[in-house]
Amino acid sequence: MKVFKFGGASVKDAESIKNVFNVLQQVGHDDVLLVISAMGKTTNALEAVIKNYINKSPGLQASIQEVKKYHNQILLDLFDDEGHAVFSAVNKIFNDLESFLKNNKSPNYNYVYDQVVSQGEIISTTIVSEYFNYQGLKNSWIDVREFIKTDNTYRDALVDWEQTQKRISKGIKKKNLNITQGFLGSDENNFTTTLGREGSDYTAAIFAYCLNAESVTIWKDVPGVLNADPRYFENAILLNQISYREAIELAFYGATVIHPKTLQPLQRKEIPLYVKSFINPLLPGTSVSKGADLEPQSSCYIVKKNQLLVSLSSLDFSFIMEENISEIFGLLHKYKMKVSLIQNTAISFSVCVDDKFGNFDELKSILSKKFKVTYNEDVSLYTIRHFTDTSVDAVAKNKEVLVKQISRETLQIVTTDLE
Repeated sequence: MKVFKFGGASVKDAESIKNVFNVLQQVGHDDVLLVISAMGKTTNALEAVIKNYINKSPGLQASIQEVKKYHNQILLDLFDDEGHAVFSAVNKIFNDLESFLKNNKSPNYNYVYDQVVSQGEIISTTIVSEYFNYQGLKNSWIDVREFIKTDNTYRDALVDWEQTQKRISKGIKKKNLNITQGFLGSDENNFTTTLGREGSDYTAAIFAYCLNAESVTIWKDVPGVLNADPRYFENAILLNQISYREAIELAFYGATVIHPKTLQPLQRKEIPLYVKSFINPLLPGTSVSKGADLEPQSSCYIVKKNQLLVSLSSLDFSFIMEENISEIFGLLHKYKMKVSLIQNTAISFSVCVDDKFGNFDELKSILSKKFKVTYNEDVSLYTIRHFTDTSVDAVAKNKEVLVKQISRETLQIVTTDLE
């Protein structure tokens, strides 16, 4: 079996969904499991719904209607008959969503987030599955929450591999075209969980691992893995082949083309990963596989925006020792700070973090009891793999460098733009 993953950009409107259908006609669809994300910017739109719900905003109904209107237009563009069952199926999903918002008693934001945002994937796969059937391409719609079991760490759930393996091995029919949702799982009480933002790639890897799949293909709007994000860097080039190790390094440092958790399960079973273009599906794209000789021959650039640089120093000029660092990391973990860079001296300790859960103010008040805390908001972290002097100079141009760190193959700098 092959596993294909199509992200939000590939199903953002009716024409895009028709294109996915055409891609499958060109590359084959027998014995394929299709993992599909929410359509377009639906996740962002549902996050707005959650914000309005939590804040008891009068704009709640309007934000729900926006999501409904968006999907209804796609339905109208795909199906000639408004009496088709897909219209009532999608309407029921929205009714269930509104019922949840009306009856929910939990004050847990992360729990509410997962129950609401997950509906984007449920809607998108329902529409795609029904459209394929409508076009004569028979498929099985699968609720991923019955197969991927997790703990109850809402918004960043950990997979229960033993349960997940059993369920996928027993429940997925091979030789069929199967369609399921990315990003989602469920806990022991069958409440919906999510695997972290952009987690659909990880979903594809989980299924591939449990099914001993032939390969995983991630279909993107770019020709493959580039050595830099073309939004921020000019003259980005395609990397035709890279090793699992290099892909893991790039993903760890923040390359967005592959989700960081995706590579490990594939590497364990040496399942090749392909990153290809849904615009030009017959082009080779990038292959990720085993091999020490698959390192890029050019520098690779990664940038993470909107980061937070936090520097701690001792109040009495005493050394920051192992027990201090252990305590700091315990707090960073507790407050869900994603650490991207660490640097320390005798009496100071600095970290560049992603405060994606908005917990820094609370963390800062705790740290301030033991340390002097200084910080810079909205900094950028640049990582250059296989760096050269030229590549470093190009990145640092017109920027103030706050932190610089060099290892054998990787250079990282934390910067702010000069006025």
